[in-house]
Amino acid sequence: MDKHQKIAVFGGGSWATAIVKMLIENLETVGWYMRNEQTIEHIKENDHNPKYLRSAELEANRLDLSSDINYMVATYDVLIFAIPSAFLTSELSKLKESLKNKTIFSAIKGIVPETGLIVGEHFNQKYNISLDNIGVITGPCHAEEVAMERLSYLTIACQDEAIAKKMAEALQSWYINIKTTDDIIGTEYAAVLKNIYAVAAGIAHGLGYGDNFQSVLMSNAIREMKRFIKKVHKMKRNINDSAYLGDLLVTGYSTFSRNRMFGNMIGKGYTVKSAQHEMSMIAEGYYATKSAYKIKEEKGAKTPIIDAVYNVLYDDKDPKKEFKKLTNKLD
Repeated sequence: MDKHQKIAVFGGGSWATAIVKMLIENLETVGWYMRNEQTIEHIKENDHNPKYLRSAELEANRLDLSSDINYMVATYDVLIFAIPSAFLTSELSKLKESLKNKTIFSAIKGIVPETGLIVGEHFNQKYNISLDNIGVITGPCHAEEVAMERLSYLTIACQDEAIAKKMAEALQSWYINIKTTDDIIGTEYAAVLKNIYAVAAGIAHGLGYGDNFQSVLMSNAIREMKRFIKKVHKMKRNINDSAYLGDLLVTGYSTFSRNRMFGNMIGKGYTVKSAQHEMSMIAEGYYATKSAYKIKEEKGAKTPIIDAVYNVLYDDKDPKKEFKKLTNKLD
């Protein structure tokens, strides 16, 4: 990845919009793929996304907007995917252009349901993209605070340090601080797992548990995350770094967290379907829970929090009873 390579973002949601806003700070032109033609026309005319982060000012004259995924892949060298994991396979099925020689960055904080793989692994195994050409963009960072230009932090993970640094240069600004790492597998799993723990935090809040319990829940969650990631990808990492612990905390505690919001509704008595219908945004933690539960069964990781969330969301267990049992497993 060099300064002459062009970057495109895939996805029309809040995180995709935030990434586009960050890129516009540094690049003359940013490619942006989204399915909805009406949204594209609105952005061209009004300089903002009508559905997500409406307050984020986007310079439409510097955006190359298109609903043609093949045009984007053919035209751009560096592809940032911010499509919800549940819809990634269907979007990629439209591809006729080759992904060969492309640099792929995942900004998707979920597991691909059809393969049970994190996004980086999915591109590596299904599209033969070298791990050296795959990166991850993760937090701790909420899209809403990027829109407000509040000081935020990102972690860029890539095995190729030069590629990571180039992406960092494209995204950083006076309100965006960035660090890099080579732990592409660990950071991406952390981004997936923290959404599940945020669902757990939301369920607990909806059930009436207070801040004292939330602190114990998060303390146990980071240790559970460490055990899980160690089982799937053992390497030297500090789980207390911002990419792991920081991202967990902001997602577990923030009022901007859609996964916490989803869990809160479940704790208050909503069914999964009614909570999903009520929300206008995708809660990645719902889909991630099923995949993570399957992985932990295969790897033998001890994950009482993931187990409790899985039992509530997929086995229709009573949240109150499940979290009462969970309280006795935490320390």
